[in-house]
Amino acid sequence: MIVFATIVPHSPLLIPSVGKEHREKLAATLTACQEIEQALYLVKPDTICIIAPHGTHYPDAFSANLAAKYIGNLKKFGDFSTTVEVKSDYLVTDHLQRKLRHEGMPFTLTSNEELDYGYTVPLLLLTSKLANWKLIPISPSALDGKEHYEFGRQLKEVLHAEPGRIAIVASADLSHKLSQDSPAGFDADGSKFDQTVQQAVAERDVNKLLAVDPEILEKVAQCGYRPIITLLGALDGMNVNSKVLSYESPFGVGYMTTRFDIA
Repeated sequence: MIVFATIVPHSPLLIPSVGKEHREKLAATLTACQEIEQALYLVKPDTICIIAPHGTHYPDAFSANLAAKYIGNLKKFGDFSTTVEVKSDYLVTDHLQRKLRHEGMPFTLTSNEELDYGYTVPLLLLTSKLANWKLIPISPSALDGKEHYEFGRQLKEVLHAEPGRIAIVASADLSHKLSQDSPAGFDADGSKFDQTVQQAVAERDVNKLLAVDPEILEKVAQCGYRPIITLLGALDGMNVNSKVLSYESPFGVGYMTTRFDIA
């Protein structure tokens, strides 16, 4: 059953070995992540399902990474020592792929022990206090928001029926074009998009997200829309209290942290 859900950013700057002195500018996000870490410890999940945007993905199909174990690292950012290793929940992943294929949902499996930073950063931030848990890494597709919401609803049908306790994490950064110093440049629609996402998430109003013009999604250089809307689909019909814990953009990229407590 689904017992908790959260949205967290995946900036490597949140990790001490990469962010170093720059982490001071991410104090609000780090404090929020500490709250999420404590909440996860209290709900004691048997499995964590992470939906992240940068892994192996396909234009017309959702996917899960199925391997015996996973190893996350930050080698891409010059850190060759920080790693995290976790077991796979291959049984629930198998249940998931069988159900989705039966329902005609475009879904496929990949297999790679190495996790990219979209998974690694949330794992490092949120799971150090947990023991004996397993991972399901999910990747979105290039399909539209409505398809991702329906994918999330189908995800819920499987995960909520499982006997184990399951937490869902959407690994998501917002616009990368919030200032002249942004890594992707500046676009005035970036802040508007981030405001829309914050409102939609706080109110769990998926229609606000579905109404976003697909051209805007490309224009503002975001990577969190599809993981977030998938998560909202997975919470459809559930009794949930949502709270945006923090939002900040000191480096021109929007970082939002949200918790969803399930009654």
